[in-house]
Amino acid sequence: MKKDQFVIVLLGILFYLPFLGGVHLFDWDEINFAEAAREMIVSGDYFHVQIDYLPFWEKPPLFIWMQVLAMKLFGVNEFAARFPNAICGIVTLLFLFHIGKKLHGRSFGWIWVLTYLGSILPHLYFRSGIIDPWFNLLIFSSLYHFILIFSNQENYGQVKSFIDKNKRLFFGGVLLGLAVLTKGPAAILLVGLTGFVYWVSVKFKMYFTISQLLIYGFSAILVTALWFGVELMINGGWFITEFTTYQIRLFSTPDAGHGGFFGYHFVVLLLGCFPASIFAIPALWRSPLLLDADSQKWQIDFRKWMLILFWVVLILFSMVQSKIVHYSSLCYFPLTYLSATYLFSISKNEKKLNSRVVIALLFFGLLISSIFIALPLVGKNIELLKPLFAKDLFALGNLEAEITWSFWDMIPGLFLLFTTLISVYIFWRKGFGKKYSFLKSMSGSVILFGGSAIFITLSLIFFINKIEGYSQNAVIEFYKSLEGKNVYVKNVGFKSYAPLFYTKKPDGLRKENRSYKWLTEGEIDRTVYFVTKINNDGGLRKYDDILEVGRKNGFVFFRRNIP
Repeated sequence: MKKDQFVIVLLGILFYLPFLGGVHLFDWDEINFAEAAREMIVSGDYFHVQIDYLPFWEKPPLFIWMQVLAMKLFGVNEFAARFPNAICGIVTLLFLFHIGKKLHGRSFGWIWVLTYLGSILPHLYFRSGIIDPWFNLLIFSSLYHFILIFSNQENYGQVKSFIDKNKRLFFGGVLLGLAVLTKGPAAILLVGLTGFVYWVSVKFKMYFTISQLLIYGFSAILVTALWFGVELMINGGWFITEFTTYQIRLFSTPDAGHGGFFGYHFVVLLLGCFPASIFAIPALWRSPLLLDADSQKWQIDFRKWMLILFWVVLILFSMVQSKIVHYSSLCYFPLTYLSATYLFSISKNEKKLNSRVVIALLFFGLLISSIFIALPLVGKNIELLKPLFAKDLFALGNLEAEITWSFWDMIPGLFLLFTTLISVYIFWRKGFGKKYSFLKSMSGSVILFGGSAIFITLSLIFFINKIEGYSQNAVIEFYKSLEGKNVYVKNVGFKSYAPLFYTKKPDGLRKENRSYKWLTEGEIDRTVYFVTKINNDGGLRKYDDILEVGRKNGFVFFRRNIP
């Protein structure tokens, strides 16, 4: 391994692996996928995805298989559930460096790595247990190989490639097929739309042959058929029908109440991808790189692809009715690329730093750091928040959590404030509109993005357990207290996968255990525990043999003993 790659791996290990298991998994997605992996291990059925030991048609199995492998290595726990994405983070940084170095050299590769490592949501996703990091990486890497085929045509011969075109196309198709096996056919839609818009932009010129396109598509279908095709042959078309119906519903209706306004993802990317988003904005409208139109068509062409990918993903998921933060996460690749091009231009004295960019960096840096500085003060005076939630009994119950705050908890916010001010000073000290030396510009970028990566880590250390303490820790600890016991556990009035994972629900229980009516009125064969929220008891109090046994932080616990 070369020195650069070794340092990148070391950075990935340093930032993505520590404290992975330091907090419980969060409902729904993290616990959902981890539970599917746990049930694979318990049932011994590694081909089908299950939840509560029933077929689960919302997701294909590839990411679940990764979690199964991690759980085989580290046990069924939070660390194992999140470990695949930590590995994905390291692979992603290496891949970005590889592409960046090929595009503009080693310095650009490092800037791209820094912008991804030091931006809030791109960093956090590699410390989670959700599907999207691998899904996005597979889509982006597949698209990259497709882009290289265009760039290797006669008119785009500047980039060197040591892989035969057909082999590269086949490999790109395999990656696309793996993306489908990770989360579904949205991968084909995203790549297809991006390719189509590019084709329109070049006035329908054919930089590829039909046979090349067939190789790409056939290899994707071949990989996808390794699971979907076998499933179709074994169990017929019901699973495929249910899976397709779910995907359509997800695009056309606000799933599980996750609605939002059209500009939702614009705001998510602006704030969530700070500080990279600040530098990407000017690069969206005008190329910050002074490229030679005759000798560097590869770089120009790649930028066009990144712009198209960004707008396709952003507009598509702005139109989708379900608004969830990670839906626009594929934008992280082109967004951080655009940010890197802006910073790279400044470092090479090819562009003057715009005063509005520095002002925006200062404004949003102060805004985010102020929020994190204020959080401990709010936490120490939590009573002041209660009047705001006077009509929400559950929120009031959450605020009853015994969380200890101190002034030391201001450290993450103060650290971000300090790094923002230092980097702004470096960018600004010769005045707006001036060119900067390579060393000065790079030092500002390193301090800003390196400091931001440290800020994210500090925030997780100082805040994540406190946030969970208000939201779900009380109920998770209740589920864990029932692990291995001869009981049924049922949520009433709200959806959660937590009782399955944290009670380690066994396979082979009576099928009636999923029925609310049987658990409340039937001849049960073991004690039943019900969990409700304080503002909705689900009608449990009308039963004489179901008694409240406790309540904590907005959750209420009931028990029904065997008659």
